[in-house]
Amino acid sequence: MTSRHKNKTFATLLATLFGGIGLHRFYLHGLGDRWGWLHLSSLAVSGFVTGQWFEQPLLLTAAPLVLSAIAGFVTALVLGLTPDDKWDQAHNPDSGKQSRSSGWLALVLVLTTGLGAISVIAVLARTLDLLFTGGAYG
Repeated sequence: MTSRHKNKTFATLLATLFGGIGLHRFYLHGLGDRWGWLHLSSLAVSGFVTGQWFEQPLLLTAAPLVLSAIAGFVTALVLGLTPDDKWDQAHNPDSGKQSRSSGWLALVLVLTTGLGAISVIAVLARTLDLLFTGGAYG
């Protein structure tokens, strides 16, 4: 029995763009994936907390979603840098096809590194602003 072939570039792109809500987990492991549901629940929890304490800084009330998004960037790098043979062993054992990474994967990895670095720097800057100035700069 052959299963559907899972594309490494597409999984990496999903983790980069939608890692905060776990779409890459559902693509790779199906709807029964607990970690995917945990990522998705961070959206609901952040929305609820932000609605309840809207006067608090958004970084604090949306912290579950922010952490989930940063975890998505790290996961995207791990997925994209996995060698093709190990990728096929883990995600395509019965697909009948072999993965072949291309230049598109390299482009997605560069995008992931840039967006991830910008996100981490922004979170650090805002956290330090809140800690030392009480949010005077934003």
